[in-house]
Amino acid sequence: MPAAPILLLDQTDSTNADARRRADAGETGPLWIVARRQTEGRGRRGRQWESQDGNLFSTLLQLTRKSPAEAAQVTFVAALAIADLLDAYAPPSLVTIKWPNDVMLAGQKASGVLVESGAHESGGLWLAVGIGVNLAHAPEGTERPATALVHHLRGDVTAPPTVEAAAAKLAEAFDVWMTRWETLGFQPILDAWRARTVGLDGPAVARLGRETVEGTAEGVASDGALKLRLADGSLRLISAGDVFFGEAA
Repeated sequence: MPAAPILLLDQTDSTNADARRRADAGETGPLWIVARRQTEGRGRRGRQWESQDGNLFSTLLQLTRKSPAEAAQVTFVAALAIADLLDAYAPPSLVTIKWPNDVMLAGQKASGVLVESGAHESGGLWLAVGIGVNLAHAPEGTERPATALVHHLRGDVTAPPTVEAAAAKLAEAFDVWMTRWETLGFQPILDAWRARTVGLDGPAVARLGRETVEGTAEGVASDGALKLRLADGSLRLISAGDVFFGEAA
């Protein structure tokens, strides 16, 4: 099936907020909302997401009949779609995923995913799959080093894609992975995600709101939750949180 249509805005407060307003008004999508500029961009845990010109700010609004737990798996679909977008312009060997959905270039963060949802008046859940990709600029002063695609272009690529081109490529890749998820289930998504993900078998520290736990990562469970073996031998399943792997742990 064709990728969802793209609505390109010059400016909005936040593409996720725009998607929420549309869902509250009864819209079901699927629709990509893309903005050249955001005035109130948000990341995880309410953090500000810097919105520099030339970067991609987008949200897919769509309706799902999946349970909330299953619907949360869309974050893995998003990570794979971002990785495919970056593959088209950077050496694929530089493109990796850090659990659960940070797509990295040469070990530095190049994108972010924020999934929000709610009950829709027509039944089911509306999903707002927010995706930001650093195409032309990387934010400064971030907790972890960030980078932009412009610094990692392949030799045959002279410039990062325009916002329009990046949005089209992302929508196309997202549709491919979404179709696989909906027709074949989560396992093929998880297998493809694992193949790109580093740090799943070594020291890790997870910041979970008011709690910080540390141990050894032992891969992921069948639903994508991180398996963390604690010092006392117990196994902790981490479904969401800020996780630092390897030396950073």
